[in-house]
Amino acid sequence: MTSSTTSDLKAGIKKFRPELEGVRAVAAMLVAIYHIWVGSVSGGVDVFFIVSGYLITTSLLSKMEKEGHIRFFDYLLGLGKRLFPNAFIVLLFVMAASFFLLPQVQWRQIISEALASAGYFQNWNLALDAVDYLAQHNEASPLQHFWALSIQGQFYVTWPLVIYASFMMAVKWFKTPPRKTLLLVLSLIFVMSISYSIYITAVNQPWAYFDTFARVWEFSLGGILSLLLPYAAIRKPVSIGLGWTGLCIIALTGILLPVSTVFPGYAALLPIWGVIFIIISAESNSGFGVARLLGSKPFQFLGNISYAFYLWHWPLLLFYLAYFRKEDVSALAGIAILLLTFALSLLATRMVEAPIRKLSLRQSRKKIVFLLASFALPVVLASLFWSIYAEHSRQMAAQATMQHVLDQENSEAKRVIELDEEPEPVLDAFQQLWGTQGEHDSALVSASLADIQNLPVFYGDRCYVDMKNRGMKKCSYGETSDPDYTLALVGGSRSGHWFPALEQFALEEKLRIDVYNKDACRFTTDDFDGKLSASCIEWNKLAAEALLQDPPDVLMTTANVDRDAYIPEGYIDMWNKFDGITTIFAIRDTPSMPEDVPACVELYGGDNCSVPRDKLLSGEPPWAHTENLPGNVYFVDMSDYLCDSQSCKSVINNTVVYRDKFHLSTQFAAMLAEPIRKELLLVLEKIKAPVQ
Repeated sequence: MTSSTTSDLKAGIKKFRPELEGVRAVAAMLVAIYHIWVGSVSGGVDVFFIVSGYLITTSLLSKMEKEGHIRFFDYLLGLGKRLFPNAFIVLLFVMAASFFLLPQVQWRQIISEALASAGYFQNWNLALDAVDYLAQHNEASPLQHFWALSIQGQFYVTWPLVIYASFMMAVKWFKTPPRKTLLLVLSLIFVMSISYSIYITAVNQPWAYFDTFARVWEFSLGGILSLLLPYAAIRKPVSIGLGWTGLCIIALTGILLPVSTVFPGYAALLPIWGVIFIIISAESNSGFGVARLLGSKPFQFLGNISYAFYLWHWPLLLFYLAYFRKEDVSALAGIAILLLTFALSLLATRMVEAPIRKLSLRQSRKKIVFLLASFALPVVLASLFWSIYAEHSRQMAAQATMQHVLDQENSEAKRVIELDEEPEPVLDAFQQLWGTQGEHDSALVSASLADIQNLPVFYGDRCYVDMKNRGMKKCSYGETSDPDYTLALVGGSRSGHWFPALEQFALEEKLRIDVYNKDACRFTTDDFDGKLSASCIEWNKLAAEALLQDPPDVLMTTANVDRDAYIPEGYIDMWNKFDGITTIFAIRDTPSMPEDVPACVELYGGDNCSVPRDKLLSGEPPWAHTENLPGNVYFVDMSDYLCDSQSCKSVINNTVVYRDKFHLSTQFAAMLAEPIRKELLLVLEKIKAPVQ
């Protein structure tokens, strides 16, 4: 096998590449610095990917050429010795810290991501959330960074199969040099993966970012480099310039490109070429080359702990922000996070990982298996017991709520009502509906938090079109057999969160509610400068056609976008299509809060999570500043039921107002049934008398 390999392609020699330890150190430091201070993504993860592809391909090639096979189980144990100790220590730390530092409303997310991280499929978990608009508003998780480790883990498991299959095809089927065959296989993988990556990044970038298949080309390019590197022959002056250029590219990628929104398509080639330049440059072994710096002892030392450094920096950052209730990090705090990350990385690598890595596979196989299992099992057990505890806490909160309600009813029955002869004060809309807000009852607020993720019923019925799918759905609720009136609730989630209010009185008013819902979409003719997807624009056309063919009595949708002081032209264009056909019930968009409301309420209390009204709402509604409005639009502003004259509330009548930053909770939306009914009846009375 060796002779046939060298007859066509030069056999590369497996050797230690100290400059790659330095590259890893730079990539890990860039990832941390960009996360801590820049608040963006550096492209350092892509550097890890090509380095892994280069090193693993080189290692596996050496095994195949020396032994003619790959001991797959021993290979996995070797990977486990390197990967498991630090990863599972961080997982256990995150779970313990989350239990004490993060609110219960985030526990379900943390448990799910801990299991996904332990199973090396966290990237798919996040990919599904990335295209699920309802899950997109989850708080940043201290385990999000495990997505990159999951992709690497999937690569590590599948790559030996690719290389072994390539060698077997070469020797047994094609009778071609194995390295030449492997080069062809890796080239095919590269072409297919990067083609798919460019496509999926263009049509669904949030999904593509976590998609393994959109990232495989980065690993395969590292493998191709390991095969072609023996042919690299560049003069030293050119090589020196190439290496330093590569380092500059890696360092500046996050500044030159918006990595989090354009990767991993062809834009990811930028940091990848930076690594390639450095590896090629290192072949010249020049004293002035970048390899001298990256291969120096300090950089090797940092490269040795770079894996642990990557693991520790993100949860430490997230816990700092959560504990101190910060949105950004000062210079001093950032340095402290980096120093603590360094200390923990060094401690975990030397005290835990290094002793396990030194164990011999031949002499200590059973001991290694036992040790690796002892790292993984606690994470699984902790997740199980934590899930049970979280469910128990939710049930206890519900029971406390029921008891509180019973106690209040008994107290009301015994209370003597005294009439006050003084004239009643003039109350604003907020006070008229909710009364004067006293201290919140902690038991009722806890019960509201326990059920905060309950969504409007049409989500459970899958009566909506999610972000990644095309087409349109329509479902009917309320009085569906013999309605007096029909109302179409049209738009995205910020229209859909009003459904629980309509549901409360639909049967009583003999109202049929037709739901037309599309995630991350608005009922408009405009794409908002590319913010709305092609599937959203298509959905709008389909929905408009269906509504024009069978017009409802009332079409309910949002009147504006968040804090905008005007009504978008695309909204007005869409409403004009229904002029003279149906009445538009345009409801002012709810103000978006600056932070996740349930998490804030649990950690700091409802009074500390309210926001000054003037920071969220303009003094006048957006239609007051918009001209050429069609005559078929009836505007409704519910802001006065969410905010008093001073502030917009996070808790009203012991109920958490929002389920995240943007959407009304199902519980609170249902409490707005009466003011919505009052406004809607005014419209319906003008349309027609009930059908006899």
